[in-house]
Amino acid sequence: MTSPLITPAGLAALDGVTVLDVRWRLGGPPGEALYREGHIPDAVYCDLDSDLAAPPGDGGRHPLPEPAAFQDAMRRLGVSDHRPVVVYDDAGSTVAARAWWALRYFGHRDVRVLDGGFAAWTGAGLPATKEAPGSVTPGDFTARPGGMPMLTAGDAAALAAKGVLLDARAAERYRGEVEPVDPVAGHIPGAVNAPTTENVGPDGRFLAADTLRARFAALGIDAGAQPGAYCGSGVTAAHEVLALEVAGLPTAALYVGSWSGWVADPSRPVATGP
Repeated sequence: MTSPLITPAGLAALDGVTVLDVRWRLGGPPGEALYREGHIPDAVYCDLDSDLAAPPGDGGRHPLPEPAAFQDAMRRLGVSDHRPVVVYDDAGSTVAARAWWALRYFGHRDVRVLDGGFAAWTGAGLPATKEAPGSVTPGDFTARPGGMPMLTAGDAAALAAKGVLLDARAAERYRGEVEPVDPVAGHIPGAVNAPTTENVGPDGRFLAADTLRARFAALGIDAGAQPGAYCGSGVTAAHEVLALEVAGLPTAALYVGSWSGWVADPSRPVATGP
């Protein structure tokens, strides 16, 4: 693959592909309800909470599933090792990025994100349907962990001390002014705020590669850096990893536990402010 993204026209022209609809909302409505209202033909609904994450716990609100559980979920959705996968959402690819990252982490070599998501698909005049696929042929995907770099809490702290750990949350959450989900507000000391909303334009499509490179350079991330990323629960941080790849910069390591995992241990330090 030359890009982790695909256009609506590119997807429409692609034969033999598994399409996963990963729409989701923090606090609802359930993504499956959105899927039933209309989706890309032959797309299968993939649930963030049950298919792309393990139950919440000390590892955060969306910890990585065990390989066997992820493999079972992907096979049920029709994912196979040698069949391309395209994932999409309707939230600037913030949720689709988690599916992209998880599939890449577990060893799938051909997975792309539909740039602009469902709105780009319908905006291009391409068809949508309310009909779910009659039956999904189980896939043969084999989960092989380790395909993407991942951080422990200690790793994240070390990168933050070097100034190359990106916090993908909104600025007010990073500063500790508000915290709508987790029990403690603030950020990992030394982390640099890089809201994922600034990776995309008003249409939800990723900014051009050179624009993204300039954005990350201003944040201290260049071709010589080995960055890391985190967010609230390891979902939108995957969007940061994706944006860095679109920019042609080094692959960032993801702290899957993210802020929800960090604050699960009260001994870990918390910073607030800019």
